[in-house]
Amino acid sequence: MQHKQVRCSTGWKSSGTGVRECLHVAAASQSIRVAIMNHFGKFMLLLVLAFVAIQYVAISTFLTNPLSLLYSVVVVPTRQAVNCSPETLSYTSSAPAFSPPTNDSNVRTHILILATTRCGSSFIGQLLNQHPEVFYLFEPLFHVHSMLRPHLEQSRDLDWRKTLMGAARDLLRSLYHCHLSSLENYIQPYPTNHSTDHLFRRGASQSLCSPPVCKVPQGPHEQSLVLNDERECKKRCGPLSMPLASDACRAKRHTAIKTVRIPQISDLRTLIEDPTLNLKVIQLVRDPRGILASRIEAFRDSYRMWRLWRATGRRPANLDLGQIRTLCEDVLKSVSIGLARPDWLKGRYMLLRYEDMARFPLKKTKELYRFLGLDLDQSVKDWINNNTHDSSGVSSRRKFTTIRDSAANAENWKTKLSFDMVVYIQSACKPLLQRLGYKAVFHSRELKNFSHSLVEDRMFLPFF
Repeated sequence: MQHKQVRCSTGWKSSGTGVRECLHVAAASQSIRVAIMNHFGKFMLLLVLAFVAIQYVAISTFLTNPLSLLYSVVVVPTRQAVNCSPETLSYTSSAPAFSPPTNDSNVRTHILILATTRCGSSFIGQLLNQHPEVFYLFEPLFHVHSMLRPHLEQSRDLDWRKTLMGAARDLLRSLYHCHLSSLENYIQPYPTNHSTDHLFRRGASQSLCSPPVCKVPQGPHEQSLVLNDERECKKRCGPLSMPLASDACRAKRHTAIKTVRIPQISDLRTLIEDPTLNLKVIQLVRDPRGILASRIEAFRDSYRMWRLWRATGRRPANLDLGQIRTLCEDVLKSVSIGLARPDWLKGRYMLLRYEDMARFPLKKTKELYRFLGLDLDQSVKDWINNNTHDSSGVSSRRKFTTIRDSAANAENWKTKLSFDMVVYIQSACKPLLQRLGYKAVFHSRELKNFSHSLVEDRMFLPFF
């Protein structure tokens, strides 16, 4: 009896058990093929994901710092020694202050003036406000602090400062993108039909007091009144339309915001590193002795104890000394970060002393505009001339005016503080005074010597 044979993939088998063996072999082969295909599919998927990840990193790096790839392979030779301490440079240098890269005129630049109260930030803000292509906002974070800070402090939340800074950053980002409707969430009372009479210091912004935002027809005389007197803007222009304000913002090439409500430059890092913002920060600083003297005059109730110390010569036992300590600590931390030149501030940070602007207003304005990549318009030069030579006494009558005899005002704190007060401030703020180049006073007669400046000649250069 002959046995029939069946051909399997593994050879010829007998027809009895061979069929079953062939079926098992076929099934096993099919399982192997399916497994191989599954693993191959997974491998290809992982390969695609890896490729996408590499492309994302490359694109992100290019958007954040398009020249970094070039810098990584190109070394620029130099024969000159590099001074790594720019804060020690002298004004007597004949070399140009700095040579920032030429900015693309089509790129929208965002500007933040970072300062403390009574250090001249309103003046710097107005320098930018005069430029025809700048949309300027005066202290929009006032509304955030007014609404949130009382509630956060009462809640005893240890992270209330972090919460406040988070809200401030979110609002700044929206404003730089010309979404002024975001302000409506903080303005009290809440705007009606997207219009409000309660935007803080609206009159400080030319864009918000000019057509089409200001709907009332104005002749040259009326327009001059509105732009030079904040009260006239509010009275003649009527309620502020947020949609029209947003349109005015988008019509300008640059947006500038002034604030005294961000303690340190590190609080702005996420905004500075945001590739969609192109944000540049001007940190304005002033001799803390000058800041205190100005605050005593401007905020008489809040600084009543300091006024009593000056009048009686005796320091009140309940004087809050933490005010000046906190001021100096925050500014010192911020300045130290800026002068350390971290990569995230490269081309984004400029340190400016109030006293330098007061003594050399046109020169420092040219440096400021060069850093920002702005053309110095003639209207800005005219404004500087009109607001740095006060012969009418306006500055003595108005505590919030920008009109000053700037050179005389730079160190007039000497006549407003007692020697004991000066000694205390110098003790509390010694590291900051040394860092910024402000000389200490060791005898009362030095306060009467106006021929001797207490401001060292130093040049603080932006870095690129």
